[in-house]
Amino acid sequence: MNQTVDVFKISCAGPADLSAAQALMQSGALRAQDIVAVMGKTEGNGCVNDFTRDYATRAWCELLAPRLGIDVAAVHERVALVMSGGTEGVLSPHFTIFARRASTADNTNTEKRLAVGVAFTRDFLPEEIGRLAQLNATEKAVTRAMADAGIDDARDVHFVQIKCSLLTAQKIADALQRSAPPVTHDTYESMGASRAASALGVAVALGEVDATQVSDADIRHDWSLYSAVASTSAGIELDNNVVIVMGMSTRADSDYLIAHGVMRDAVDVSDLRRCLREDFGIDPDTQADVLRQRVVNILSKAEASPDGKVRGARHTMLNDSDINATRHARAAVGAALASVLGDTALYVSGGAEHQGPPGGGPFALILRA
Repeated sequence: MNQTVDVFKISCAGPADLSAAQALMQSGALRAQDIVAVMGKTEGNGCVNDFTRDYATRAWCELLAPRLGIDVAAVHERVALVMSGGTEGVLSPHFTIFARRASTADNTNTEKRLAVGVAFTRDFLPEEIGRLAQLNATEKAVTRAMADAGIDDARDVHFVQIKCSLLTAQKIADALQRSAPPVTHDTYESMGASRAASALGVAVALGEVDATQVSDADIRHDWSLYSAVASTSAGIELDNNVVIVMGMSTRADSDYLIAHGVMRDAVDVSDLRRCLREDFGIDPDTQADVLRQRVVNILSKAEASPDGKVRGARHTMLNDSDINATRHARAAVGAALASVLGDTALYVSGGAEHQGPPGGGPFALILRA
């Protein structure tokens, strides 16, 4: 059976402000039972102690639970809730809602449209985070999410969004007490380790990287290994990985399209412009009105280049002890993308380990057909 996907981007006055979502439901435009995923940008610091992610997640659970007739805790098992903290610079807090319902349209479509699938891994032990155990579990979850989306060919996958777990002081202490050393004793560093292992899980699942090429020693070290469609975001609010696969399928008859590209560095918008022109037939320089009408959102990664340079010039993001590098990167990339799209409610996630080339990162554009 075909699927019809709807995508809604809504603004919010704070992490728990879901009034726009409630309005959509009251109008009949959105049904709670159709929601399969929510991606949010919240206004915290995006670091280990960013509780705006948990705040927003809980707000969504409390909104959906009574409408779905399930316990609040059970919403996590049904809906992929991915909250990314950090709206530095011009970025605007917002939520992107993905709704999916069965379609009665003809199953012999030849034109591909946006399809969405979700999957969840098991909970990870502290010592598994940032290592092959997390990578392998993520690989399997990506494969399940592709099947859920009705996508058979990895080339039709344009973005894989993952929310992954991180290490807290309590988790580190638990692992050490069991003589099971974690990948790091630094909670902030564990965010990068978790993102890295999860991203390589995507790369292996989609055939971008051979599984035999990857060992624990390669994670966060061999930057030649990466996925061109993975976006991973670590958070304190979960112990497993949540996977959302987005792509194109003939088994979808939605009114939306998706295409992807790669930023080579933090100020590279050339592939975004190419994507708009070649994949969607829009000239960003002369068709600003068309952009505003058709672009729903851009989903992207941002990273402070690990070599300390942007196009040969030294940057100081990695040396700033006051503001984490991921926060600098989100602000820079958010401004670069907004300058092209004329919109600041953009999903920009910091930390791009094995997500695109070093210093760069993948992006995906969702447009109305």
